[in-house]
Amino acid sequence: MGCGSPTTLSEGALAGCWTGLRTAGRAALVPYITAGHPDWNATRVFLGAARDYGADIVELGVPWSDPVADGRVIQASTHAALAAGVTLRGVLDALREARPAVPVVLFTYLNPVLAMGPSRFLEAAREAGAAGILVVDLPVGSDPATEAALQAGGLPLVRLVAPTTPPPRLARIAAASQGFVYLVARLGVTGASRALAADLGDRVAAVRAATSLPVAVGFGIGGPEQAAAVATLADGVVVGSAVVERMEAGSVAAAGAWLRELRRAMDLARAARA
Repeated sequence: MGCGSPTTLSEGALAGCWTGLRTAGRAALVPYITAGHPDWNATRVFLGAARDYGADIVELGVPWSDPVADGRVIQASTHAALAAGVTLRGVLDALREARPAVPVVLFTYLNPVLAMGPSRFLEAAREAGAAGILVVDLPVGSDPATEAALQAGGLPLVRLVAPTTPPPRLARIAAASQGFVYLVARLGVTGASRALAADLGDRVAAVRAATSLPVAVGFGIGGPEQAAAVATLADGVVVGSAVVERMEAGSVAAAGAWLRELRRAMDLARAARA
């Protein structure tokens, strides 16, 4: 499982991963974890075993004090990590030490990046082995100088698309996207939900019409049935809150076992569609 290996992770890791998945006819499974939560050992173990859990890409969350896009579960994990002393530098050190076998995208808010400085952040992220970055609160056009610096830094800058994004705005976001496009499945914040939006297929199609990049869908995916449904519509399935909850309530192994369930459901759904 997985689309990377320790010898191939580089600035082109995301592109190589998506190419391999497309060739195999598989959708990417993209779990999110909050760095340093419930502790550093859990983070390192998860990163080291992600490929065995069926993950293709990992989103590694950098804790920040005002995580406005996140729901109750991830907000709580972020605040707990900060209380335990987790810093951006610590996140990068943990990533370097873990040497994961799948590409890792740093999921961060803008303030930690600005505090370190965009150039230093990019250099440190590359040295740590990151394969991409996603800055949640940096909409396209909001800070042209910072956006340009991040886009030119050698790591793909992944962009978010909201479910209400109008076509002209979608075209602009698509043109500025690198690595893949992250389509938010619903309005609001992160967190598992009971059902997917009825028009999700139409939203995915609209993003596909605007870009040749892979499209991953996240926010609200809480179980194998939903993951399987999204896997038939999009190129990737992002799961966050449900992973964080399982790591808190059980262990890294419990989260890994659940991810394997999602992986099986996604592969079966793709096979049935073929």
